[in-house]
Amino acid sequence: MPTSTTKRDDILDSALTLFAERGFDATTIPMIAANAKVGAGTIYRYFANKEVLVNTLFQHYVTLFKEALEKDYPEGAGIREQFHHLFQGMIRFTNEHDHALYFIKTHTSAYFLDAESREQFSRLLMILEDFFEAGKQQGQIRELPSKALIAIIFGGFLQLYQLIRAGELEASAELLAGVEESCWDAVRHHS
Repeated sequence: MPTSTTKRDDILDSALTLFAERGFDATTIPMIAANAKVGAGTIYRYFANKEVLVNTLFQHYVTLFKEALEKDYPEGAGIREQFHHLFQGMIRFTNEHDHALYFIKTHTSAYFLDAESREQFSRLLMILEDFFEAGKQQGQIRELPSKALIAIIFGGFLQLYQLIRAGELEASAELLAGVEESCWDAVRHHS
């Protein structure tokens, strides 16, 4: 018999998939319940409403993503090595948490995010903004706003993973290395 934790995890997994695929507004509590194989009332035992559920998910995955980027970050290394670390962190996070990066990206400006969700997302962005600002100061990163540079990297990365999930591309080491090099080439300063 499933434990309470298992039911809660099933609810969170189902909600993540549905929010990522359908969006917040097109996803209902009955849909999440059916996908998680629980009654709708069970969801309300864990989460007061859909907004609490989506904020719980958002905060959880933003925290995990931030940890993936920060873990073993090569502080004293060169900008290119630091970029490699961040890119590999994105790959690891996406491989370990299917749908999570797309869910984060599509919900970052959502009207239903609470102050804690927005603060956690801000802390995540700060890691990337600090990286790009340091690179610009060293003359190794293009003189574009950091948010534009982040959009360049994440836009390409998310599109790549959508193609992989759709079976249109195979996630080989060679492909991922080539994409990393292309992303680096897109943001690095060209002499």
